[in-house]
Amino acid sequence: MPEPRSTSFAALAIALFLMTLMTAFADAQIRIKDITNVAGVRENQLTGIGLVTGLNKTGGKNPETRQMALNLLQRHGLRASAEVRAALRNDTRFRTENMSVVLVTADLPAFARKGSRLDVTVSAFDDASSLYGGVLVMTPLMAVDGEVYAVAAGPMAVGGFSASGQSASVQKNHPTVGRIANGATVERETCTPIGRDGHINLLLQDPDYETASRIGQAINIVYYGAARVADAGTVEVLIPPPFQVDVPNYLSLVGRLTVRPDVRARVVINERTGTVVVGERVRLSPALVAHANLTVVTAETPEVSQPAPFSEGETTEVPRTELDVAEEKKKLTLLDRSATVGDLAAALNALGVTPRDLSSIFQQLKASGSLHAELEFQ
Repeated sequence: MPEPRSTSFAALAIALFLMTLMTAFADAQIRIKDITNVAGVRENQLTGIGLVTGLNKTGGKNPETRQMALNLLQRHGLRASAEVRAALRNDTRFRTENMSVVLVTADLPAFARKGSRLDVTVSAFDDASSLYGGVLVMTPLMAVDGEVYAVAAGPMAVGGFSASGQSASVQKNHPTVGRIANGATVERETCTPIGRDGHINLLLQDPDYETASRIGQAINIVYYGAARVADAGTVEVLIPPPFQVDVPNYLSLVGRLTVRPDVRARVVINERTGTVVVGERVRLSPALVAHANLTVVTAETPEVSQPAPFSEGETTEVPRTELDVAEEKKKLTLLDRSATVGDLAAALNALGVTPRDLSSIFQQLKASGSLHAELEFQ
C-alpha cells in the first residue's frame, strides 16, 4: 500500500533540511593547514646591493654610483691608483648615466634546494630616474646571518616609464622599481629537519585559546592523545610511531582535518580609505545614537566707501561678512540590547552616515561602554 502523499512530502522536507544543515556546517569548517603554520617552516628574506647597467641616460649621478662602478672595474682586473680612485669618486665628469646602484631583495622558501630559481625585486638606491631597459650585474644575496644564499642577475621588467622635456614630464607607475622572474639561483639551502625530536608545533595565525582547543580536540579524535594545547598560539602534536619515518605524510593528514575557528569580536577601521569592517560577533549594549553634521559657511565681500564730494574725507574699505549655519536634522536611533551586526547596519543606515562617519561613531560607542568589541585602526 503506498504511503500517503503528505508523509512523502514531510520526509522529503526533513531530508532537504538535514542536507542544508550539513552543508552549512561543512562550510563553517576550515582546514587546520589554512589557519596554522608549522614551527620552523618559514621563508627567509635575502638582500643585496648591486649595479644595473644599460640605462638610457636615466642612471644615477651620486658618488655611490661612481664608487660601485669603480668596484666593478677593479673586480674584473681594471685597477686604478689611489689618486685616480679618489678623483673619480668626487669628479662628476666621470659619467654614470647608464648605470644605477640598486637594492635587490628576494624571499628564500623553506625547502628551496641548490639550483632552485627565485624571483627578485630591484629598486633604485641612488638618484636614478628610471631602470627601464637595465640589466642587473651578478649580485650576491645575503640573509641576516651575513651568509650568501643566492646570486641574482639578468634583465629587468619595469612596469612603468617616465619621459620629460624642458617644460613638461610624464610618468606612469614606478619606473625605479623592477622585477626579474627567476632571476636568482639558490646557492645554499636552509632546510630544517621537522619532527626530529618526536613532535611538531602548530602555530596559529590568529592566536586564540578556543581555536587552539578545537584544533587539539580534532587531532585527538583521529590520533588519540597526540595533541596538547601549549598556549593560545601553539598546539604541540606528537608524531605516532608509524609516522616517525614519514613526517611529511603525517603533516598532510593533520592539515586536512577541519575545525571551526572562533572569531573574536573586532571592528577594523581604515581612516585613510574610509573602510570599516565589523566582525560577526560584535555586540552592542542599549544605546541612543544621534549623528548630525553642523556646517558653518563664511564669506567675506568687502565694500569700498567713497566720501562725499568736497568733504575732505578718505576712501575706506568696509568689511561685509556673510554667515550661514546649517545643521542636519537627524532622528535619534535606539540600539536594543545585544544588537547584531545587521541591527547595527540598519541603525546606521537610518542615520544616513557615511563610511568615514563610522569611525567617530564606533569610537564614541566604545568610550561609552556600549560596544563590546576591539577597535583596530589601520
